[in-house]
Amino acid sequence: MSPASFTDSRNITPEERYRATQRVTWVSVAANLLLTLLQIIVGYLGRSQALVADGLHSASDLLSDFLVLFANRHGSRGADANHPYGHARIETAATLALGAMLMGLGAALLWGAGVRLGNPAAIQPVHVATLYIALITLAGKEALFRYMMVVARRLRSQMLVANAWHSRSDAASSLLVVLGISGNLLGYRFLDLVAALLVAFLIIRMGWKMAFQALSELIDTGLSEEEVAAIRATLEGTPGVRGLHELRTRRMGDQALVDAHVLVDERISVSEGHHIAERARKRVLEHHDVLDVMVHVDPEDDALVKPSAHLPPREALLARLRAALGETLPEPQRVQFHYLDGQVEVEILLPENLCADPARIEALRSRIQTLKTQDPLFRAIRVHADYPQIGA
Repeated sequence: MSPASFTDSRNITPEERYRATQRVTWVSVAANLLLTLLQIIVGYLGRSQALVADGLHSASDLLSDFLVLFANRHGSRGADANHPYGHARIETAATLALGAMLMGLGAALLWGAGVRLGNPAAIQPVHVATLYIALITLAGKEALFRYMMVVARRLRSQMLVANAWHSRSDAASSLLVVLGISGNLLGYRFLDLVAALLVAFLIIRMGWKMAFQALSELIDTGLSEEEVAAIRATLEGTPGVRGLHELRTRRMGDQALVDAHVLVDERISVSEGHHIAERARKRVLEHHDVLDVMVHVDPEDDALVKPSAHLPPREALLARLRAALGETLPEPQRVQFHYLDGQVEVEILLPENLCADPARIEALRSRIQTLKTQDPLFRAIRVHADYPQIGA
């Protein structure tokens, strides 16, 4: 079930999600308990290997229901000091456990049916009551599947989807059981065991799909190409964003985590760059089912190379300027450094009264020209007057 097939669940509170999951799971528990008892007891007394196998399949549903209840109880908890992203992956771990359990159960049933099929003389006719129970089970499993899928889509719960499809696999296996028992009643006794073998294969296949999906999430598999493209469009459509690179995604339960580097004007202030990043983050959270977004602001596209990573920090640059300009550099109000394309651009803002001395400013400019010629680190050095704020 792809995320695109879900309805919007962002307005559902964690408490509502928890109660709805508990309710649908307890309905599944009651239905599976009743069907399991009917299938195993009637299948054993009626000598139907296929019905017994289907009953054990239903019994595995009971275990999966209790796994869902456990994961829902603990996975719905919010973030804490040890789990800053919450506990959503408890659902993923429960899905992985359920998938592994199904593969083990299917292998055991496959072995048992294969052994009995190898001894045709021991195959017995089944009682007609097994057919009635198989038909009841088929109808009950299909109804349970449809009910659980409605709730799963509304809650966007991967775990409920997995449990619902488990019920659908039971409905499919119950159909095979109906055919196998019918064939046995018509005189083709081996068809009951053939149905048991097919049920075992279905159980193994469903378990593998569930385990593989959960394992993919646990190793941080990204979102689909369509989802990533939609998130990219949202980020690039944010005013102030000039480019985007290193967009990375990974699933976290039923939602996702997103990391992105956005390119902004290299000479805007830090606060404006932060504001653009926050707007981009907010847009993604509003338009996509995402748990959190980490936006890194870049003044230049460093996706392939980091041209400015080797440059010295601010303290070293200030010491370098003072050593080169000496007494011609008055104490500035502010110095701004722009790390661009492997070099540094410097903006020196002097108090207005110091800029009123033409001789001093001319001497400073002369030393600056010499510094730019001798030191390739500096691409540009500009001096401005830092005028007092009007109306401060």
